[in-house]
Amino acid sequence: MRLRLYHHSDGARIAYRELGAGPPLALLHSAMLSHQEWAPIAGALAERYRVVLPDLPLHGDSEDRPFHPYTRDWFAEVLSGFAADVLGPHPMIGGHGAGAEILLYALQKGALAPSKLVLMPSRMHRAVVHPQALRAWRLAASTGAIPGIDRLLSHAVKAAMSPQRGMRLSARADPGVRDLVRQSFADVGGNANLARAWAKCARHWPDGAQQHLLDLYPKLTMPVLLLWADRDRLYPLAIAEEALDRLPDAQLRVLQSTGFLIAYDDPVGVAREISAFCG
Repeated sequence: MRLRLYHHSDGARIAYRELGAGPPLALLHSAMLSHQEWAPIAGALAERYRVVLPDLPLHGDSEDRPFHPYTRDWFAEVLSGFAADVLGPHPMIGGHGAGAEILLYALQKGALAPSKLVLMPSRMHRAVVHPQALRAWRLAASTGAIPGIDRLLSHAVKAAMSPQRGMRLSARADPGVRDLVRQSFADVGGNANLARAWAKCARHWPDGAQQHLLDLYPKLTMPVLLLWADRDRLYPLAIAEEALDRLPDAQLRVLQSTGFLIAYDDPVGVAREISAFCG
């Protein structure tokens, strides 16, 4: 994969990898991970598409400086700028977890106009399944704004997200998950800037139901693929089924015996479904 950088108008840096040739297809990863979430399927998709895999801000090699606002409006603005500069006017784009949330918010603001949209497990219009866990994360992350605590917090996060603990994200216990988690947190320990930036993000990230998205769904006239896992405890299948009834041109595909890390649990199935949908 070739590493490239996109520089937003406010100076934010987005690192992304790309491989293959053909129509652009971008995939946005979930929270706390990186572009490596798509490593199991990137090669297969690159046979037909120019696959673009960005690291979201606060992840991987992308922006982590604390002077940006890290609101949803800011994430949507950066994503739209990235898409216009790197992908072109009407790309195919997909997202998982937080990546899908940012994508939907950008669509609601009219900042993106993809030709096709792939939504993988995320909360979409629902509230988070475990609000207590999110509140605990928000409280812990907020301490990153305290000088001296910021660096300690970064080491604590890296220790907490061990590769072995990350294996819980895979329904099939794929051994590659260890490398994914190890890589995603490799540069977290000791990164005080990142801790302070996450403190900002935590203050703005919503935890309630996103009912406003129910009004957005009927306006999404592009083809939409809801590609879901059947064993994801964070994002149950009922979320996709509720959205399917409101989307004008959508299809739901469910991969059996898959969990949160759907691309690791069934890389062949994920690549097959995306390729069949994108054409």
